[in-house]
Amino acid sequence: MDWLVDLFVSAQGWIFDTLVQPLLFAAGMASYTEMGFDGVEFVLLGTIELSAAFVLLRPLEALWPAEKWAERSAVRVDVLYSLLNRLGVVPLAVFILLAPGFGELEGWLRFHNVIPHQLEDWLPALDYHPLVSFLIYLVILDFAEYWRHRLSHTFRWWWALHGIHHSQRQMSFWTDSRNHLLDDLIAGVWFACLSLLIGVPPGHFLGLLIALRLVENLSHTNTRLRFGRVGERLIVGPLYHRWHHALDLPADPRFRYGCNFAILLPVWDMLFGTLYLQDDIPPTGIHEKTPSEIAARNDFWQQQKLGLKQFVKALFKRNDTQRSA
Repeated sequence: MDWLVDLFVSAQGWIFDTLVQPLLFAAGMASYTEMGFDGVEFVLLGTIELSAAFVLLRPLEALWPAEKWAERSAVRVDVLYSLLNRLGVVPLAVFILLAPGFGELEGWLRFHNVIPHQLEDWLPALDYHPLVSFLIYLVILDFAEYWRHRLSHTFRWWWALHGIHHSQRQMSFWTDSRNHLLDDLIAGVWFACLSLLIGVPPGHFLGLLIALRLVENLSHTNTRLRFGRVGERLIVGPLYHRWHHALDLPADPRFRYGCNFAILLPVWDMLFGTLYLQDDIPPTGIHEKTPSEIAARNDFWQQQKLGLKQFVKALFKRNDTQRSA
């Protein structure tokens, strides 16, 4: 994956040197050059992801939709989320908040020889098989993402944030980024800390991030595309994940908090008893219980306000687990 990193860094450097740095100097903001360089990375990565998702997935929604909508106004708020998330506004805010403390943590762990213990340190042969190394890291991170996702349905305080993602009744590939800002922060810390602890090489990190995000875009796509009886159990697809977003699930204790939590590999749901898959296409969303929840369904600021309010309220609940997803 080094060639991909080299190409990306070259593009990042050219954009920064040609456009961003001159603007910073002209505005008297030379002290922000390092932050500006990091900002270019976030925006460039997000632009690549959104462009790839739109070119590959929007035609699927137009030609083979799972649901046909008379109008797509409900999708607009998800487009806003995607632009904020993928074009660097949210990641840059996370970076500004976490970079100082994260750097100190990394330095402390390295000083005490806690990290990095890369797979290549344990299995030197992987140095000669970068693709195998990449796939192993991908499986490890996907396993961790399964549990992060499942826990976000289990704890009341976390569901207060994550429920916003599930409130969309017109699910499309844009819905992947429909998250409360605090939920995005938690997910970013989770992914970054785990990557640090298992020693993900810089040459793999970019590819791993893109791979997981594109699969998530695909799994949220409003399309009738199927992978077949076997394929649906090998990789998470639109139908598989649509059941995760289903408005209603069977009254089964196994699905008390939901089903199909896997991000990439359905094997985790099969191993832990959270797999549920039928051939029909279910409606998506959640059952809003209050006027404020209904009003927030397609309103960005109302969603952020409501999520934060419910999050604080849930923190003081004696029973901290969800009764239903």
